[in-house]
Amino acid sequence: MNSPIPPTPVPAPPAARPAPSYRALGWLLAVPALLGTLITLVLPTVQTIVLSLHSGGVLQPSRFVGLDNYGKVLGGEEFWRALGFTLSLTVGPLLVAVVVGPLLALALDRGGAPLRRAGLAVLSLAIVTFSPIGVAAAWLRGTSPDGPGIATLAEGLRDPATAPGTLRLVVVAATFGVVCALALTAFLPALRGGTAGRATAVVAVLVALATVAVGAQAFTIGMALTRGGPERATQTLAGLQYDYAFRMAQFGPGAAVAALTGVLLGVLGIVAVVVAVAARLRVTVLPKRARGGAFPDSPGGRAGAGGGVVGGVVALVLVVVVGVVCAWPWIAGVLAGGDGAASGGLRAQVNTWVPAVAGALVSVGVAYLAALGIGGLRPLGARSEWLLLPFAPWLFVGTGPLGVADWQNMRNLRLVDTFFALFPPLLVSVPALLVLTLLCKGLAERNDRDFFGGVLLPSLPMAGVLAGAVTLVNAQDVLWPLLVAQSPELFTVPVAQMGRLGGLHGVPDAGASTPLLVVAVALAAVVAAQLRYLDRLAVSVNGSRPARTSP
Repeated sequence: MNSPIPPTPVPAPPAARPAPSYRALGWLLAVPALLGTLITLVLPTVQTIVLSLHSGGVLQPSRFVGLDNYGKVLGGEEFWRALGFTLSLTVGPLLVAVVVGPLLALALDRGGAPLRRAGLAVLSLAIVTFSPIGVAAAWLRGTSPDGPGIATLAEGLRDPATAPGTLRLVVVAATFGVVCALALTAFLPALRGGTAGRATAVVAVLVALATVAVGAQAFTIGMALTRGGPERATQTLAGLQYDYAFRMAQFGPGAAVAALTGVLLGVLGIVAVVVAVAARLRVTVLPKRARGGAFPDSPGGRAGAGGGVVGGVVALVLVVVVGVVCAWPWIAGVLAGGDGAASGGLRAQVNTWVPAVAGALVSVGVAYLAALGIGGLRPLGARSEWLLLPFAPWLFVGTGPLGVADWQNMRNLRLVDTFFALFPPLLVSVPALLVLTLLCKGLAERNDRDFFGGVLLPSLPMAGVLAGAVTLVNAQDVLWPLLVAQSPELFTVPVAQMGRLGGLHGVPDAGASTPLLVVAVALAAVVAAQLRYLDRLAVSVNGSRPARTSP
């Protein structure tokens, strides 16, 4: 018998080659953001600290005084009163953001897609029309004998005993609509992220930190309505910094207040980034076919249609009614009109919107490149999100805490009172960097296509959304153009309105900073973004996945 032929051994398959590494490209894409952060955030922060250790300023020679300015600021009553009052201004908007926001999101999600979309569309109007200086101009009409409706509450701003409480009410009323709209946009994606409870909790922490940080830098409404008075009863941290540095020309104490504010903001930013990264937070885009109704794993996918719709309608109507009542002083101010010439005319609109758009395109564009590198190409693998930590101290920092140093740099470059100075001094938007990185991370993890089709194209609309948001924020800023523009020909609309408030040269038009053309274009863009893109976002944590993950 022939012996069986032994089988020919099958060679082991060669070890799979690793996919081509794009880590070097990821690092390269992050370089512009690193340089922008170094130039426009880190160096001005260092300059602010150095200025806080010196006395003098524009009118006197500078000399080193060590910690004397901090002793002066921390040892006086003004700083602590301003800190306490500033934080108290955040309480109302904070409650709206973390209580009304998630409840409204839950109610609309249970009501189904048509009601959810209606709510997003209606509340979008609050985003595009929000103007702090316009609100202040409208509320000041309440101090006149024929003041409209609830605007007569502004009478309380004249008495030191009632001014703080009155200003708190004004801030809550002025921000109610926009805070509800932004909170709704943040919480709805958490309800369809696979683990709605945990995702909502993490989003609530981030929203709360952001609300406090924005409130800590409040300047426009308080400065326009009370200028810190009467008897400094409504002084904010930003107002105190402005008074020291630019009214009294004492750069040292002003920089000390800025540095202390920066420490607070830095802590909030670091906590926010650590929470997001430690929770393994990610954002992704659900497929278009999921838009037709409530998402399967969201409360809206499980609730009965009748009860969910009724509850959603009641919640939306209630929020809209409260929003209209709170916004009535502004609405009445817009309907009443005003002295259009007092708001600067066409030249002021150009000064307002050209730098705002250009600044947004640059800062968000740089952030987007870094997000593609960090979140999409993953240069450190699963630990790549920790690369956001070096940016974290400036996550919530606006132009205010760096204003003293930035103004000095503009003066040294002889750019003060030039059109170029109107451009925002920040080259990178750190909030946009965080959001876009988490989105690119989510897209990269679920991606079964190439980088271009699976990460870049789906994230590009979010970059556009954030660029639009930053444009609106830049256009409504008062502090920076107020510092660098002395000639009336260079005034932005908010600065022109600020200059006319309380003067004898005519009442500025409360709607001048939100012209009809801009509102129409912005509203169309925001509604389209809400319905066609933002309504498909899902936020998940700890590796949980949304119900539908196919691209």
